[in-house]
Amino acid sequence: MTELRGKPVSDAIVESVKSQIAEMEMPPVLAVLRVGSRPDDLSYERGITKKFESAGALVKSVSLPEDISQADFDAEFDKLNNDLGVNGILMMRPLPKTLSDAHATSTIAADKDVDVMNIRNMAGILKGDKTAHAPATAQAVIEILKFYGIELRGKKVTVIGRSLVIGKPVALLLTNENATVTVCHTKTVNIAEECRSADIIVAAAGSAGMITKDFVKPGQVVIDVGMNVDSEGKLCGDVRYDEVAEIVDAITPVPGGVGAVTTSVILKYTTENAIGR
Repeated sequence: MTELRGKPVSDAIVESVKSQIAEMEMPPVLAVLRVGSRPDDLSYERGITKKFESAGALVKSVSLPEDISQADFDAEFDKLNNDLGVNGILMMRPLPKTLSDAHATSTIAADKDVDVMNIRNMAGILKGDKTAHAPATAQAVIEILKFYGIELRGKKVTVIGRSLVIGKPVALLLTNENATVTVCHTKTVNIAEECRSADIIVAAAGSAGMITKDFVKPGQVVIDVGMNVDSEGKLCGDVRYDEVAEIVDAITPVPGGVGAVTTSVILKYTTENAIGR
């Protein structure tokens, strides 16, 4: 069994981006917009900052109080959206229940939407444009598969999950790579059977440990996108790693898999925006 770790993939992306940044007059700047101080948001922000600094790029952290009004929040977002010195905006979500992200997601400039919050900015991958940005986590799945030389052309892929953040965009990306894709969800009958018939499984259901040994067979590749917390408070994926890894040919761990690549994709997008793509 091959463990498809994200760090080598991430390192390769960072090294590629470094050379581009070294030739720029001004380093790329990512604005991270955060409301409150949720531990997971802070952890993600620290990871982003470390990754950007390692490549010579900058992170502008904007921290807002949890009791901020909708009008003031929207105004703070507009400042970043109109700031010519900002090449990307990453808004930590979900926002507090007192706030809506509608204004931000509907008005964000296409050349700053590094996590593709506005569905209109996903039109490129719908058209099969190879240069279009996809949501960072969805793109991270493709980066891992390509880095490890896993053939997609003509392969059967089962994607579990249909969110706009991962499920739907990763299905489009895989189709654009000439894979034959089946998308499963909570209403799918015999999900385990659909998974066993695939060459590659992308688990993005957001349900801890739902993919068991009964879902897989020898020869498969499993990409676990899940980021969940188990009953013991530990980070875990959608796949029961220990039992599935004994059967399949290759699998991503959680943590240390897809999540490790997502921040590098955001760095790549921010740099491309700064260059002007």
